Amino acid sequence: MRLRYFSHSAFQVTTDSGTVILIDPFLDGNPTSPVKSDDVKADYIILTHAHGDHLGDTFKIAKESNATIIAVNELADYTAANGLNAHNMHIGGGYNFDFGRVKFTIAHHGSLSPDNHYGGEPAGVLITADDKTLYHAGDTGLFIDMKLIGEMNKIDYALLPIGDNFTMGVDDAVKAVEFLNADISIPMHYNTFPVIEASPNEFKAKVEALGKKSIILEYGQEINL
Repeated sequence: MRLRYFSHSAFQVTTDSGTVILIDPFLDGNPTSPVKSDDVKADYIILTHAHGDHLGDTFKIAKESNATIIAVNELADYTAANGLNAHNMHIGGGYNFDFGRVKFTIAHHGSLSPDNHYGGEPAGVLITADDKTLYHAGDTGLFIDMKLIGEMNKIDYALLPIGDNFTMGVDDAVKAVEFLNADISIPMHYNTFPVIEASPNEFKAKVEALGKKSIILEYGQEINL
């Protein structure tokens, strides 16, 4: 499995079998993404919530790729009403797809689309494929149930927001690393806009002080998991 970071909270997961999964593909309107919507294709698009900086270019990419949207019920219904293929799920529920398993978790945030449609509850997501489990926290504040998520799942990689203001800041994200007990933590959702400026190096240093590993991904960088 490979993981590519486009910046903000946008990632691409490519499984060993070649399935391409996009998470929160905010590309064209993203000032820090080196990749735009015309540059990507997807088999699946997983959405954590409906805000424009996460819904992003979902409609365009999904229509051009015939991708299936995976999201909580209300957000999946919203995408289906706009002509897209959707698989409806909800928080606490998991489903086995052809590439692996997806399970949604709670996240503390909001979820209103740019055209003011309610997107259901915001979510984090656990993706298990190729014997690895990836946790994308979505936009969220720190919550104690992260400890339960970590106890019930062996998390190989945790993608955590550090930008503060709308989500966890650095110190809360470091506490999330403790709760989740993830093998490797990757910071996201920072420096896209001035209001969420944060230091990934500070996050990395504080995580490593706990005896845990952190990786800072450059925009556009892809790594093997």
